[in-house]
Formats: sequence, structure tokens, C-alpha cells
Amino acid sequence: MPRTVRIGCHSGFWGDTETAAAQLVRHGNVDYLVSDYLAEVTMSIMAAQKMRNPQLGYATDFVTAVMGPLAREIADKKIKVITNAGGVNPQACRDAVIKACDEAGVSLKVALVLGDDLQPRLEELRKTDIREMDTGASLPGRIASMNAYLGGFPIARALSEGADVVITGRCVDSAVTLGALIHEFGWGMDDHDRLAAGTLCGHTIECGAQCNGGNFTDWRLVPGYDDMGFPVAEVEADGSFVLGKPDNTGGLITPATVAEQMLYEIGDPRAYMVPDVVCDFTEARYEQVGPDRVRVSGAKGRPATDTYKVSTTFPDGYKLSTIFMLGGREAVAKGRHSAESIIKKTRRVFAEKGWADYRDVSIEIIGGEATYGPHARTADSREVVVKIAAKHDQKEALGLLGREIAPMSTGGVVGMTGSFGAGRVSPTPVIRMFSCLIPKTQVPVTIDLEGRRIPMQEGARSGGFTTAQLPAEAPAAPSKVSGATETVPLAALAYGRSGDKGDNANIGIFARAPEYVPILESEVTEDAVATYFAHRIGGPVTRWRLPGIGGFNFLLRQALGGGGMASLKADPLAKAFAQMLLDMPVKVPAEMARRLAA
Repeated sequence: MPRTVRIGCHSGFWGDTETAAAQLVRHGNVDYLVSDYLAEVTMSIMAAQKMRNPQLGYATDFVTAVMGPLAREIADKKIKVITNAGGVNPQACRDAVIKACDEAGVSLKVALVLGDDLQPRLEELRKTDIREMDTGASLPGRIASMNAYLGGFPIARALSEGADVVITGRCVDSAVTLGALIHEFGWGMDDHDRLAAGTLCGHTIECGAQCNGGNFTDWRLVPGYDDMGFPVAEVEADGSFVLGKPDNTGGLITPATVAEQMLYEIGDPRAYMVPDVVCDFTEARYEQVGPDRVRVSGAKGRPATDTYKVSTTFPDGYKLSTIFMLGGREAVAKGRHSAESIIKKTRRVFAEKGWADYRDVSIEIIGGEATYGPHARTADSREVVVKIAAKHDQKEALGLLGREIAPMSTGGVVGMTGSFGAGRVSPTPVIRMFSCLIPKTQVPVTIDLEGRRIPMQEGARSGGFTTAQLPAEAPAAPSKVSGATETVPLAALAYGRSGDKGDNANIGIFARAPEYVPILESEVTEDAVATYFAHRIGGPVTRWRLPGIGGFNFLLRQALGGGGMASLKADPLAKAFAQMLLDMPVKVPAEMARRLAA
């Protein structure tokens, strides 16, 4: 059994830089090369591709930018490769990988993990009265894709059967790492703490350079954005790991950069649920052990749930989004008036044609801090980008909207300088998310390796955990700030990271110093965050504590206009929400405010 296993992640999404895989293969000294290509919206895009061409539906970048150019080096260095690039067509991905290996003159055993694609069983599953997790809605009539999030044990089984490359369809992002660790260290299904630690490792590196200084709050401290180092985790048998990167690459690895990534899209940090374990990250610790080297430990685990989360996408009409620039004095006011005039005119034409009204309209004046709502500071901006987005059941109606943008350059408010992009913007289908739970016993999983089908017993395992077993979070402690006070932006006290969970946004913050934790506890409450984002959210805010880093995680419900491809918002994935919150004024003792300003 090895003392440590070195795992490098070269892709955090479909479209990540093509330079990362070569960097890790040639300079990372890795045992495993892993990658995450899939998001919920990616699955729907791939499903549409497969409908048009049965040979598509997977992340083609994995073949053209990784296996094609690097197969020989991967084979020579005996690096194992694990990826979810299979998307909705793992078989076609495997065939393309084998062809690339043949062209490189190498022979690698390529295994598939199958069973996540539930669309062929749609009518069977529909009879079980599936309900949406948050709303309780029924399964939609038309479905574009339906995939269960699988875990790490099938990947481990494929490796134990001799696979050099393991390709999955939909699995949880961290499973590509966890599967390797289960295989290397022989972890069992009851090794809950180790599985949670391995999941934290996978979660840390799953977004590529995002744990190495990418998207870091203190961005000016990060060197070498032009040559970012991608993560290499050196993992021990108990699941603790040291995060590093190849020498002489850009980026920054500190407890703060790593802790920010831990907070990304986690929901309740006491119960981060993946198929193999329920993770508790609240007491995880981050220790600087060398330049650009951080040791992570302290994750705890509970028995897994007895269900898989299933991500379903369905078509829901059409949308159109277009932008144009407008300059000069009163640009914000002129931009809004221009957009409102276009919408008013097209509504009148819709009525004349007997068409229905828009289902939704979004007007955002970018440069006028539209996303900040009442907190905007640039009402007198002299150049803005006007963004108009709308939904409608009829493609023709949105086509009319697209055609009415350009005429405003001569028959509209002064200052329009032209629209961006070539020609008129075309409407696109709206793809919405429907998330549900399905018992593991109803999702058979198999390994396909060189013509052999190996069944897994994944569905037989059921821990039955539910969040109802967790105690309620204590209410916010009263403020300990007394005497003379002043306000400072939250960024003076905390780091932050945000992301999306469907239509919900999560924002994680943690204190820059222990003395700030009581201030965050009493000042950055659920009510305070809900009030600050009142212009963006339609549901409640929930807060959870993370004592290990002196932090808090917030879930803002109904914050993203449907999320993903369904949203008309400028930030449908909540990427900037933490940066917005870090500008919130927070009350501190006057002496502390003076010290922070020094």
C-alpha cells in the first residue's frame, strides 16, 4: 500500500484551459490525472448534441486536448486517468479515446461506468410519482436528460479490474478523485471519515485552478495568472492531504485559497451529501506546511443516504439575450429608457399579432451596477452595456424582439453605439432543471471493460441519513460590539466564495483573523444577508457555522432566476455574489476601524 497518492486535476468544467493536462503530465509527477467536465446545463447541451449526431454527447476536449496529444506520455509514465467526460454518451467517448491511443501507438485499457442515464427508463420511473426536491412539483412531460449522480466505488472497481482509463457519465464532481483513493487505500463503505476526507480532497481540486488562487478574494496577491498551476493533492491513507502544484507555475496556495474552495457550492457544511458518504466539513483544518503547500485534515463522515440525487433537464420555451453599448451623459437612464421602449413596442406588436405576452423580461444596465440594486454607486456612469433578455413560448416572438434592437440606433435614445456580435441574435431553447431523489436500489450500475459487463452492488447499500437527524443551528449571538462604532466593508474582515445550486446561491465567508469571528457571528446574520440581497432573492436565507475556519455558509433561495440556461440574469451562476456581500457595511468598534484603515 503506497504511503501517499498524487492526484492532479486538469479540468474544472467543459472548456477549461487545454494547457493544464500537459502541465500535470509533464511536471506534476502524478499517479492519477482526473478531470470534471460536467455541470447540469452541460448534460442538456450534450443530450441535444447526441440527438443531432449519435457519435456526440461527450466532452470532445478530453480526446482532442488530452488523450490525443498525451496518450504516449500517459502510458509511459503509467498514469491512471479518470474522467466524467463521457457525458450522455460514454461509449462514443471510449471509442474516440481508443482511436486516439491507436494513433499514438499505445494500448490502454478503457473502462466505462454505466447506469447513470435514466432517460431510457423514464416511463417506468414516472409511475413512482417522482417529485422535485425543493418545490414538490411533478416530473415534467418532456425530458431532455435524466441522470443520477453516481459515486466513487464503481470507479474503484473499474481500477481494480485493471483499467488504465475510467470514463463515467454523470457522477458527483469529487468522485473521480474519491474512486482512485478507495482503490489505492482499500477503503470500505463503512470508512465514513476516510470517505469524507477523500471527498473533501476531490471537492478541493475538482474546479482545477480555483483552489490555487483562481477566483481568490485577495486577487492582487496571486502571481502568474497567465500560467496558473493546477492542483496536485498528495493524499495519505487516512484521507488527509497536502495540496500543491507543479514548480515554477503561477497561482497561490494558502489556507485562505483552499478554504474558499471548500465553501464552493456546499449547502449545509454539516451534511454535504454525496453517494458514498455524508460529509461534515465544519471542523476541517487548513495548515500552511511550505510555500504553496497546505495540509487539509479534519473532515468527518456519516453513513450515506439510501437515494441518488437525479438531475433532470426539460425544455421550457425559448429565450433571447442581447446587449448593446450606449454612451454619453446620463448613460444609465438613457440605457434603461431605450430597453423599456423596445419591450413596450414589441408588446404592442405581439398584441396586434394575437401573440401572448412575454413570460419574463430582464433589463440590466451593466456599468450602472444593476446587479447591486439599491447598493449601486454608478448612477452617473457615462458608458454602459444594456442587456435585454426575455422568455416566450414562441420562437417567432423573440425573433421579432431581436430584430427591433438595431432600429433604436436611428429611431431611439441618443448614444447607442451598436450591438455586439455578428448579425441579429437568435432565440435559444430554455432548458430548466428538475432535481429529485431515487432509491439506489432502482439504479443498477455496471462496469464495461473490454466487452465484459461487471455489475455493482451499489444499490444494495442504504444508510438512510436525512438532514432531519441534524440539530437546528443556534440563533445568532447578540452583538458584543460596544462603545463608539464605525462601519467597514465586510471584505476588511472576511474572505468569500459563492456559487450556484440550481436556482439557489450559496455564499461562504470566513474571518481573516479569529478576533473578527464574533463580529461576523452577530453582524452577518440570515436577516442581514436577506435584507442586503432583497432585490435579488425570492426565498429565505439559511446560515450554517464552520468553526474550523471561523466561517459561515449562506444559502439564498430563489436567487438566480431559475439558474443555469433558464436564467435571464447577468450572473445566473452566482459567481459574483460573494464579492457583492463583501461590500456590505459591517459595524465594528471605532478603534478597530481605525486600525483596519491604517
